[in-house]
Amino acid sequence: KGKITTSTITKTSTNKYFVSISVEENIEHLPKITNSVGVDLGIKSFAFFSNGEEVANPKYLEKQTKQLKRQQQHLSRKEKGSNSRSKQKLKVAKIHERITNLRRDFQHKLSLKLIHENQVICIENLSVKNMLKNHKLAKAIQDSSWSSFVNLLEYKCKWYGRTLIKVDRFFPSS
Repeated sequence: KGKITTSTITKTSTNKYFVSISVEENIEHLPKITNSVGVDLGIKSFAFFSNGEEVANPKYLEKQTKQLKRQQQHLSRKEKGSNSRSKQKLKVAKIHERITNLRRDFQHKLSLKLIHENQVICIENLSVKNMLKNHKLAKAIQDSSWSSFVNLLEYKCKWYGRTLIKVDRFFPSS
């Protein structure tokens, strides 16, 4: 559907090719509803909603760490420039790609669920870049990937006619 504007061919580090086709299309807004929700992002649980619902943090990187560590150790022992090193590099890249795909899938599904169930979504305006300076929490924050989730919510709210309100981090709320 729509008018094709551009297309781009990309190759991933796992030697997969993808064609991205940009299309101009009018996305119809969803019907208006009266529900609204506040979202609080966290580390132990990915999100707490003001209606009492809680979404567990899947922690994809943490689950794959053992396998990733082992494959990276194998990679470090390979001789630079060898054929076996390039094969091992591909194995490590596949694990990273799997983690990325799982995380992206989870975030798309959750953001779409929020968009379909609520007219107004309020979320805290977090300074993730500054939070990553805390070396004890940085890995967990990066594994949660809050920034990409907020970006998904922003563009989906524009597409579907929903309202996203970013609450200042210093606003006294719970």
